Amino acid sequence: MANLKTSYMGVDLANPVVAAASPLGRDVDAVRKLEDAGAGAIVLHSLFEEQVTLEEEELDENLVQGTESYAEALSYFPDIGPYRFAADDYVEHVRRVRDTVGIPVFGSLNGVSKGGWVRYAKLIEEAGADGIELNVYFLSTDPAVSAENIEEIRADLVRAVAGAVSIPVAVKLGPWLDAVPNTAARLEGAGAKGLVLFNRFYQPDIDPEALAVKTTLQLSTRQELPLRLRWTAILRGRVDLDLAVSGGIHTAVDVVKSLLAGATVATCASVLLDHGPGYVSDLIAGLETWLDGHGYDSADAVRGLVSQETVAEPAAFERAHYMKVLGSWNG
Repeated sequence: MANLKTSYMGVDLANPVVAAASPLGRDVDAVRKLEDAGAGAIVLHSLFEEQVTLEEEELDENLVQGTESYAEALSYFPDIGPYRFAADDYVEHVRRVRDTVGIPVFGSLNGVSKGGWVRYAKLIEEAGADGIELNVYFLSTDPAVSAENIEEIRADLVRAVAGAVSIPVAVKLGPWLDAVPNTAARLEGAGAKGLVLFNRFYQPDIDPEALAVKTTLQLSTRQELPLRLRWTAILRGRVDLDLAVSGGIHTAVDVVKSLLAGATVATCASVLLDHGPGYVSDLIAGLETWLDGHGYDSADAVRGLVSQETVAEPAAFERAHYMKVLGSWNG
């Protein structure tokens, strides 16, 4: 039987299958079921910046444009509906979960300005969290705000939080970046220990009859995975960060692909919302079967085997392969 033990940002996990931030994290019983199914760790649902600032009125209005885009939000801001969860209650929830399960537990903070993040990061650490995931995706709608401005905002937030706590901090990014490796290196320099690729961008639709914006929650599909694999494979070895694939993990084969690309862990949410927490055991069993069947004795043995630094055709991850793929179409 292959050894699935994994170290993620210095935290020991029984295996690399992690329950990503989702509504399941709000329910202690659901978290317990995730543990029973064998999840290596769980990232709790996000505490949103809007929730903190609704209470504390510390929101910097220049930094909140596009708040409808946050990945774990289930409705269109400002109607945050089921995610209206008092900030102090969130910290208490972390404590209850930590007291209930034995697997590593990561808190999740979702926002773009410092606000109360440093204070709540400290409180989450005190509540017993093993780490913090910062989701700092920012959709700029102001022509005066440059990409460099956004990079500085993101790095400053990470630096402030990482400098305030002793537990590791991972950063969850959106995929729309012109210089992903540079962003990753900048975040590493700011104190991040991990990078989560990528945040899912819930986009509003338009109802042409009602002349109104409408939103629906669409779960991820396996078609989203290749983008994550590509950047994981490119970043592997270029930055000293643990990489987590997030988005498109639906089968054990998807977990295998993530490890081959160089991911430390594969995180999933949609498939667990669809099939229930117990599906984690299927993912783990499938991973074990694949490793045993291919003669590998551990998850570590395959990690990064198909990353850009090891494959014979590294251009496959870059632009050159774009022409090759298009040229392969024969109608």
